[in-house]
Amino acid sequence: MNRSDAETLWDVASVLARDAAKVSRAEGRAILNLPPLLFFTDPDRTPRPWETAARLPVGSGVVFRHFGHANAYDTAIRLREATASRNGLLLIGLDAELAERVGADGVHLPQRALAQARALSSAQPNWRITGAVHGSEALEQASDLDAAVVSPVFQAGGASSDTVPLGLNGFKQLVAMSMCPVYALGGIDGRNARSLIGSAACGLAGVGAIQAAFGPS
Repeated sequence: MNRSDAETLWDVASVLARDAAKVSRAEGRAILNLPPLLFFTDPDRTPRPWETAARLPVGSGVVFRHFGHANAYDTAIRLREATASRNGLLLIGLDAELAERVGADGVHLPQRALAQARALSSAQPNWRITGAVHGSEALEQASDLDAAVVSPVFQAGGASSDTVPLGLNGFKQLVAMSMCPVYALGGIDGRNARSLIGSAACGLAGVGAIQAAFGPS
């Protein structure tokens, strides 16, 4: 665990969540039980995600993206155990059936599947439904989400490495347009996380940076 980065990411995520809750109360809107920090898994970049999940701060969340890997069920069970022990949220990427099987708390939809949010919310009213958003057009389809995960804010790795980042101003513009809470994802680490304070995001999300900060050393 990189204690310095871990403390920075959690501190910033907590500030964002508190600020977003204050705005919700001031506007008379319901405050959802959303975690300040979301750890996104990736079969290649986070091969043993349950080890990181077990070290996340209490009340964090995990988005398990298995991309069809054969060991999806076993990994999901381990993540359910890890998140439950930390009073955390577990969302399954684009797999409502697996979410039901392991008793997850909801699903995370890729941008191409945002239209599924309304039906999922109706079928599973106690679930949290989040979705990926990469631009203003997709944000218009996000009104049925409990939260949008907007990316990439900064230069990111993985599948987003070739995508031009939104930058801080571009991200703030999308947050201002959104009808639901927004998480910041993409290239966020201990060096730039504090720049997101005041952006009106409800929390932080990440893949490699969260694993590097909270995972086993």
